[in-house]
Amino acid sequence: MADGGRQYRVLIVEDEDNIAIALDYLMSREGYAHERIATGQGALDLIRDTRPDLVLLDVMLPEVSGYEICQEIRADKDLSDVRILMMTARGSAMERRKGLALGADGFIAKPFELGELRAELRRILDGETT
Repeated sequence: MADGGRQYRVLIVEDEDNIAIALDYLMSREGYAHERIATGQGALDLIRDTRPDLVLLDVMLPEVSGYEICQEIRADKDLSDVRILMMTARGSAMERRKGLALGADGFIAKPFELGELRAELRRILDGETT
């Protein structure tokens, strides 16, 4: 979706191919420029290089957890405008609180309805807070 003619850029950090394919489809339908990385290890470098508007971040990743990536993004003042939507199959209230406490802008449990994810993406990209 464009913001004043500008296309939002989303980085998908997801190691499960089936979920990544569904997310890729949704991002394309919504008009977001997007790319995907499947491991946490390279995600931070890619985030620093590309400065996406939003990182759609899985909690459970190989090598480095989504929580650690979230913490690193929030500790880097050059990335202060990058928004983070965390997602996990362990969608307990405690997991949600932890993600938000570490600086995530939103938290969604898998499996999610595409409409629910679409609404969260729009809410975060439009600058509303949780």
